[in-house]
Amino acid sequence: MDSNMRQSNDNKFIPMTSVSTGNIWQVRPDVHYYTNQIVNFVMIGTSSHWVLVDAGMPKSSEEIMGVAKSVFGTMARPAAIVLTHGHFDHVGGLVGLLEAWRVPVYAHPLEFPFLTGQQAYPEPDTSVEGGMLAKISSIYPHEPINISGANLKALPEDGTIPELPDWHWVFVPGHSPGQVALFRESDRTLISADAVITVKQDSFYKVLMQVEEVQGPPRYLTTDWTAAWESVRKLAALNPKLIIPGHGKFMEGEALTAGLQKLVDEFDTIAIPSHGKFVDGKK
Repeated sequence: MDSNMRQSNDNKFIPMTSVSTGNIWQVRPDVHYYTNQIVNFVMIGTSSHWVLVDAGMPKSSEEIMGVAKSVFGTMARPAAIVLTHGHFDHVGGLVGLLEAWRVPVYAHPLEFPFLTGQQAYPEPDTSVEGGMLAKISSIYPHEPINISGANLKALPEDGTIPELPDWHWVFVPGHSPGQVALFRESDRTLISADAVITVKQDSFYKVLMQVEEVQGPPRYLTTDWTAAWESVRKLAALNPKLIIPGHGKFMEGEALTAGLQKLVDEFDTIAIPSHGKFVDGKK
């Protein structure tokens, strides 16, 4: 392994699951996603050319490579990896994947400190209003990974995505400083990262059973609620027909349209917690 490439110092297996764990969903002819415990990663393309979006939970690299082989064949290797952001559940298998694949990784420059070992994310807020998964969030890794020895590249400023000419990236901070979503105009498919999710991520029961509801970002790791609300407005304005969230099941149709509008209108009561160390001047 490259001496400058390592997972975080607090990287560890997190014993969490959901009824969707292990499922591969094909939601467009060239778009698949897989639920790795409680988070989704996405594969865009065909066996001749595809891109991986996000890198799963800690210790998941072998699982991700196995899923890729089941979709694209035994020689499956992406043209690139795109990261929506660098939280532990989106980069958990990244180093192992890069050891095997040696492909470029694209992310927003504001995420680079958390991807190059320079800066840790704020510790999860166990005091925030929410369910059991918020209360035990201190077990979640927050230290930075270091892929400075890999081919880490900034997403182009013009919104294009290398290796995905039909897609563009959308800046959606709030949950993390440099979070991005991915959108394809032709069929209005949105990969929303954690800016908009379809499960209440702090509730143990709802995560376990994958109860579908349009929600804002996970409360225990969201540090800027003003930016998070603006990011939801930005994604709703795209009028997506289908959404693949970072957490929860894909959603489409009237349920998505109505759920997004309700979240935009009532974000302060649906998404923003009544208390927590990152809540400032909610009311």
